[in-house]
Amino acid sequence: MTVIATAPRLEYGHITHDPEVRAGKACIDGTRIAVVDIVTLLKRGYRPEEMLDHYQRPLTLAQVHSALAYYYDHRDKILAEIKSDEDYVGGLRNSPIPDPKERPGG
Repeated sequence: MTVIATAPRLEYGHITHDPEVRAGKACIDGTRIAVVDIVTLLKRGYRPEEMLDHYQRPLTLAQVHSALAYYYDHRDKILAEIKSDEDYVGGLRNSPIPDPKERPGG
């Protein structure tokens, strides 16, 4: 009998992926708070305990730690999402604001 070892599938309590919420980004369950949002707070120097009441909907420490665990296990993916978001915002900042008089029908 041959036994084939497979990598264990990691489950992250409190983390969901829903294509209808934040374009399918990893989010804390029951919220629109993405893992990238928690990582942004971490990079700004927040401790997990300080993140609990940062959003309109309070989080639990377990939710924050689950988001951080997900980040540490998917670091490259999350950092790419952050860069993509920053590039998008930078592109908006650098776009000229159209003159309303130049719009058709304006």
